Amino acid sequence: MTISSSYNASVAALSANASRLSAISDNIANASTYGYKRVSTDFESMVIDSGSGSFSAGGVRITTTRLIDEGGSLVSTANATDIAVQGRGMLPVTPANAVLAGGATPMLLTTTGSFRPDADGYLRSDSGLILMGWPATADGTVPNFPRDTQSGLEPIRVNTTQFGGEATTNIRFAVNLPATSTEAGAAGTAEDLSLQYFDNLGTSKTLSVTFAPTVPATGSSNEWTMTVRDSASGDAVVGEYTLTFDDARGTGGTLLSVNTVSGGAFDPATGKLTVNVAGGPIEIDIGEPGSPMGLTQLSDRFAPVAISKNGAPVGNMTKVEIDQNGFVRAFFDIGSSKVIYQVPLVDMPNPNGLKSLDRQTYAPTPASGPYFLWNAGDGPTGSVIAYAREESATDIAGELTRLIQTQRAYSSNAKVIQTVDEMMQETSNIKR
Repeated sequence: MTISSSYNASVAALSANASRLSAISDNIANASTYGYKRVSTDFESMVIDSGSGSFSAGGVRITTTRLIDEGGSLVSTANATDIAVQGRGMLPVTPANAVLAGGATPMLLTTTGSFRPDADGYLRSDSGLILMGWPATADGTVPNFPRDTQSGLEPIRVNTTQFGGEATTNIRFAVNLPATSTEAGAAGTAEDLSLQYFDNLGTSKTLSVTFAPTVPATGSSNEWTMTVRDSASGDAVVGEYTLTFDDARGTGGTLLSVNTVSGGAFDPATGKLTVNVAGGPIEIDIGEPGSPMGLTQLSDRFAPVAISKNGAPVGNMTKVEIDQNGFVRAFFDIGSSKVIYQVPLVDMPNPNGLKSLDRQTYAPTPASGPYFLWNAGDGPTGSVIAYAREESATDIAGELTRLIQTQRAYSSNAKVIQTVDEMMQETSNIKR
């Protein structure tokens, strides 16, 4: 009987609108939840094939979808390790209880989080999620890890009480040598220069550089012997070079050539030579031949013009920050910083196919497709924004509008049920 189909269709509509109300209430309840992705509901009609001259109502059914690819606005915070993703990528995280238990660390995904070092040094959120990343090597470089698996990822752990130092690997200096010292009759007095460097343990060491002029019998030789000694090697000679300077008009006073007596060879294309100290090689930049920016021989005065180097002594870690490329940097009170991890951004073909879990986290599924780990700032995933959180994707005005629509639809279908009931009563009264 078609009148009963009206009843069934309205009952189905009440159930569908009740489900839609649940989705709306969940969206409104999480309007202030960072990183929340709203739930969207769609109605689908159910059609029953009816014979000619009659019609049976099929009713309605509902489908719900969490719109994970729909982001909220970014808001600024005061914490350097509050991060959000500006783009379609997602951050890899893992539950803290899994890490502390020492078992497997499943990779979950989220789009924002407030991470701070916990008692064990893990970058952990208040909801119990630990940020994951690729560990850097001792020199601050990140190896090439596989991009289609989480095997290279590990929970990010920082030790805020650790010390940090940086060994010196290159030194650049500009020095003027007196041209008068290479003239016939000069005293032949050597000039000394002391260069500080830091070894692999952050200890201060010294390279002693001596410039000895070649004094000819007549005229000017424009030649010096540069000897480099290392204090960490018992003042042993680690490099000796014969320097010849140009005296031509326009290029006078610049390096003409460098002859290697011992130590690493001089590269005229870069103006650099390498000496092996006790802790390893150090590259020394003395300037290219013909350049006025390195060693020069002018006038009658010895003058160290500029000395610069990398490396730093041992210092205490003061803070940790994450930059837009996902590099986790530790900063030390000596003014240096060091990359300790890199946080990749995870991308998949269908973000809305992810499985929704608690704490605004998601797990990959066959429906989401195979994931790929990109460097933040490269590819389609966007970049990491520090000092920021992603707000809820809920639009309160839109949800309240849908709430009114749902209420009206529910009331209308309830009225249909009431009408069907009255018609059924009328049918029953025919017998009276």
